[in-house]
Amino acid sequence: MKTMHPDKDILKKSLDGLIKNLLDSRTPEGCWLGCLSSSALSTATALFALGIVDKKQYQPQIQKGLDWLCENSNTDGGWGDTPQSISNIGTTMLCWSAFVVADNSVQYEKTVTSAEKWLIKNAGSLEAEHLLKAVNAKYGKDRSFSSPILTMCAIAGRLNSSENIWKSITPLPFELAVVPHGFYKSIGLPVVSYALPALIAVGQLHFHRRKPINPVTGFIRYLSLNKTYNILTNIQPENGGFLEAAPLTAFVIMTLAAAGKKGSIVVKKGLRFLLDSVRKDGSWPIDTNLATWVTTLSINALAANPDFNNFLSLEDRKNLQQWLLSQQHRKLHPYTNADPGGWAWTNSPGAVPDADDTAGTLLALHNLNLFDESVLQAVNAAIKWLLNLQNKDGGIPTFCRGWNKLPFDRSSPDITAHTIAALALWLDKLSEPMKKQAHRALHNALDYLARKQNADGTWFPLWFGNQFATTQQNPLYGTAKVLTGLSRLFSQLGSERLKMVQKAVSWILSIQHSNGGWGAEKSITPSIEETALAVDALAALINQWPADRKDYFPLEKIHSQSLKGTSWLIENTKNTVFSHSPIGLYFARLWYSEELYPLIFTVSALSKVQSVNLQQK
Repeated sequence: MKTMHPDKDILKKSLDGLIKNLLDSRTPEGCWLGCLSSSALSTATALFALGIVDKKQYQPQIQKGLDWLCENSNTDGGWGDTPQSISNIGTTMLCWSAFVVADNSVQYEKTVTSAEKWLIKNAGSLEAEHLLKAVNAKYGKDRSFSSPILTMCAIAGRLNSSENIWKSITPLPFELAVVPHGFYKSIGLPVVSYALPALIAVGQLHFHRRKPINPVTGFIRYLSLNKTYNILTNIQPENGGFLEAAPLTAFVIMTLAAAGKKGSIVVKKGLRFLLDSVRKDGSWPIDTNLATWVTTLSINALAANPDFNNFLSLEDRKNLQQWLLSQQHRKLHPYTNADPGGWAWTNSPGAVPDADDTAGTLLALHNLNLFDESVLQAVNAAIKWLLNLQNKDGGIPTFCRGWNKLPFDRSSPDITAHTIAALALWLDKLSEPMKKQAHRALHNALDYLARKQNADGTWFPLWFGNQFATTQQNPLYGTAKVLTGLSRLFSQLGSERLKMVQKAVSWILSIQHSNGGWGAEKSITPSIEETALAVDALAALINQWPADRKDYFPLEKIHSQSLKGTSWLIENTKNTVFSHSPIGLYFARLWYSEELYPLIFTVSALSKVQSVNLQQK
């Protein structure tokens, strides 16, 4: 079927409706909250933690959570991270283990039997040896997630009832929590601060169940018990949720409770967090929300439209600016030791600052266009924070400068490009010394992107993927985000860097489906999110491309293909509610979807398409 290009009236009508939908999605405070997908893994760990502490008291929440797991198991008997996700070994083992706290096991017998069949098929058997091997194979050397998973299964008795099972699970060295932060830097080791709660709580349970063979190690761990517990107490947010994450908080609760600390303050605060964050249907999301992230994405999407100031009144913009400024971290973070100046993904107390949200907030503050002294001070602090975060390879990591050994200190092309866009926007507002430093950072970041570009012209993102793609990567997301980030610098790029852009654009054009949509790769069914990202990147290219460099691109062809994508988006977003895909990757590569992503991405893309004027090129 031939795809027709939308006329201006159809485009405007569709975009107006989508913008209204996005504006109507605001909270009473004027920001955006969004809604993360419910998570089988979160639900299993949370209800199990409640059951370990007091099965009788929390039976209503436990039963409702188990009912939700039954209703949302996959047809193959397993569970994925979201209701739309493919079954995987870790989540299925946790859900299987959660059913041991049921008040009536017969009620869930069919679901448990189906899960066991899936595990036998995918792990070889239900024997502990096979299950341990399967989990360790998935998570490799990173024990910060595989050890908690296996520990919950051991507590549940799913790995056999013998105490010998504790010999087979690698214990976490909780004593390392007392080592000063600076020591890691001095010996060249990355600091994975996010894992500290699990490191301490899971490690203490293993010490409780089985003392180390080495007496020196045992003595050190014995001396570390109180000190590490105090550290855990000090880094727990007031609302009780570590990283705002139900699974991490649940792992801490269940392991401390199993080690005899049911009445501890950490467990009590953690329980309050779980009870406060459970949903009406009995499920838990992977995290509280992405309020800061979706708010800045929404502002920046609306700002792509020339009528931005008509969508958000001056009072609205002032309120949003104040809301964003109030969330900037202005002290050394007690959890990760992050310097002041950054923003986290949410305004909730358990979050930690990261580069992607800091760059997104810088863009949003610029788009709000209310430059006063408070904004300039915040911007200078944020840019200083980002510049100090840059790795030696020129790339920008997520949480901490490091050695590219783990996701938390690993440079990422999409985050690097996001930072490039933020720096480029604010250059003229910086002092001369900081401006020089920013120019050097931009040069090094561009060199990094050139080195990290794949042979086919793509870049891989770090915190986004596609479960159906090769190695579950999402080259469409990464490549589109890099192109969009670079669009503000097109006129300043030399010939080698422009060739880098050419390769990326050619790849995006080559994987478009005949119906106009895009998936993460050519063979993958299109999604709203990925199609919008591709259209957004192509429209940004046309809008920002220098008029004196026409020979680099056939802009008419690019525009034609972006219009086919536009038609696909209009058709697939014509209803008030439309699908959202699990393309997001949380800590430990847990999949999630966010209901605002397709709406926000589409508003941004169609706004840029509406602004295209080829006659000026």
